[in-house]
Amino acid sequence: METDYWLAPLHFIVHALATLATGAVMLRLILQLVRADYYNPICQFLVKTTQPVLRPMRRMIPSVGRFDTASLVLMLLLQIAAVAVLLSLQGMSLPSPAAIGVLAVMRSLELAIDLYVGVIIGSAVISWVAPHSHSPLASLLYSLSEPLLQPARRLLPAIGGLDLSPIAVLMALELARMLLLPPLQQLFRLVG
Repeated sequence: METDYWLAPLHFIVHALATLATGAVMLRLILQLVRADYYNPICQFLVKTTQPVLRPMRRMIPSVGRFDTASLVLMLLLQIAAVAVLLSLQGMSLPSPAAIGVLAVMRSLELAIDLYVGVIIGSAVISWVAPHSHSPLASLLYSLSEPLLQPARRLLPAIGGLDLSPIAVLMALELARMLLLPPLQQLFRLVG
């Protein structure tokens, strides 16, 4: 009974820490891809928190063009470790390494979609509440959201001054979730 009592809080802590760590590395990777302002305080925080692990990894794993391969590998390693620990906490036997890898990719993809849903909603709220804000958060949200919102704006012109591109992007993100995650779940069952 006492073991069960501590299992849920421990599961929550491991899941939350893995999500935060993976999210930080993912954000750093995305911020590099969108060429966000390196001197933004939030970017600086992400760089300083992830640099101790990424610096030695970059010596072994080179970047491919602008794509930071070491960050991708670190994200997947964090998710693999989290999956293994969470399954062990639940008393489940570990599936094959391939199944754990598929689950790690699935969780990373789900985290990326969730992150971008939050970014799009956050940028929409800031555009309504403080449209000309120059805060570090507003600048960061703008850098992250514009690569998705600009193409949507070209397809959907503003109607009566109302920008519908965030709705279109949110729909596309949810559609991506529906189309990408089920095949990965089936693959997990096959290799598990």
